[in-house]
Amino acid sequence: MMSTPADLRSVTSNTGKLSPGEIHDHIVAIPPMPDYNGRILAYTATAAIIVTGVLQGTFPQELLWIVAGALIWPHLAHLLTRRTFLRRSYRIRQKMLLFDCLIGGAFIGLIGLVAIPSVSVILMLMFSCLIVGGIRQWLFGTALLSASLAASAATLGVADSPQTPLLTSIIAVAATGTYICVTAYYSHQQARALLLAKTQIQNQREQSIALSHKLSKYLSPQVWQSIFTGERDVRLETQRKKLAVFFSDIKGFTELSEEMEPEALTELLNHYFNEMSQVALRYGGTIDKFVGDSIMVFFGDPTSRGQREDAFACVSMAIDMRKHMKIMRQKWRSQGIKTPLEIRMGISTGYTTVGNFGAENRMDYTIIGKEVNLASRLESLAEAGEILVSYETFSLIKDRIMCRDKGEITVKGFGKPVAIYEVVDFRRDMGPNRSFLEHEHSGFAMYLDSDKITERERKTVLAALEDAADRLRQEEDAE
Repeated sequence: MMSTPADLRSVTSNTGKLSPGEIHDHIVAIPPMPDYNGRILAYTATAAIIVTGVLQGTFPQELLWIVAGALIWPHLAHLLTRRTFLRRSYRIRQKMLLFDCLIGGAFIGLIGLVAIPSVSVILMLMFSCLIVGGIRQWLFGTALLSASLAASAATLGVADSPQTPLLTSIIAVAATGTYICVTAYYSHQQARALLLAKTQIQNQREQSIALSHKLSKYLSPQVWQSIFTGERDVRLETQRKKLAVFFSDIKGFTELSEEMEPEALTELLNHYFNEMSQVALRYGGTIDKFVGDSIMVFFGDPTSRGQREDAFACVSMAIDMRKHMKIMRQKWRSQGIKTPLEIRMGISTGYTTVGNFGAENRMDYTIIGKEVNLASRLESLAEAGEILVSYETFSLIKDRIMCRDKGEITVKGFGKPVAIYEVVDFRRDMGPNRSFLEHEHSGFAMYLDSDKITERERKTVLAALEDAADRLRQEEDAE
């Protein structure tokens, strides 16, 4: 017969703002009307009904002993639930209220089911059940009250008349109304407190989202997303993964920096980084860092589409960047920058160590390993507008991207010379006038770069091709 919330002032601080911990504490433990107070109010109302009924002759005088019990029970219940093992009982409030329903049913049987007092007690009990535990509590409370009432009525019988004198009826209605109004007032206060807490949470959530978006500018979107979705823990940990690593820089940037004012150079560099970052993100690359005029990007972590697709996406990004530079050069020329800026790029694919490096209070999400050094070395060897890739990368992309053999280089950390290739273009974009031809089948392989063949070599190549064609024709005719 009780329960509703705390005063609104307990939810807000003097500043009107709550810390996340304070909001959580208040949401979890905004108390309804204290059980002790609610039970005192309900049982006092019941005692008033009994006294009035006895004075008017509606109830027998023997029921006056129930008044003492009604006034003592709230204090006893409070003592039991606070000072004994019951305080550790799960959902003690709901269980004590169900016991109140048993008492209420027995009381209604004692007064012989007199109409208005009985209805008053039932209303207080059912209202309390709905407030404390909802429909489930109401159903259990109704069942227990009905069972107790039926047992008491069967034992003691019912009153000759269900009618009660006017004063008894007025007291019963007034007592019930007072209890319901006070409980409703506390419920209203609880609703206001919850609404205020919800508003505070919403405001702080919006602030957190705005702050997280600002912080995301310092992280690659994939890393930021994995952190804020809980997929990745922010702790010092690394793993070995096969990644495609990309390096690029602007050839001629040092000379340009000597010609331009720092402000103009900064604007140009920021524009370049912004455009290239959009290209990288479009292909799913994880932007590692910007160093001077260099960009480092890798594919395969925190998300991966498989080694072949990661390598293809990385090289596709490089080709797109090279094409995009033509558009950017036109814009720079219109701004008075005559120096023809070109980018050079290097790509390597292999196993690296990727994860969070640094200290507990300052981490850097990056990669290390010899493949990183190889990609950086390829970038430094590339000519303006050239994309150099390692053999591992070439083997993963050669069926969709045309590459030219560039020989071998010696790289620190590698025991043997490393074969490298120059990326030409997508095979689908190669027109009929292309200088490259490449075919590879079981028992047949051909790589032709007509631009590199001299006149003397041309005759030898033609003779070899004609011999091969004649051989195939002879075998076909023999069949």
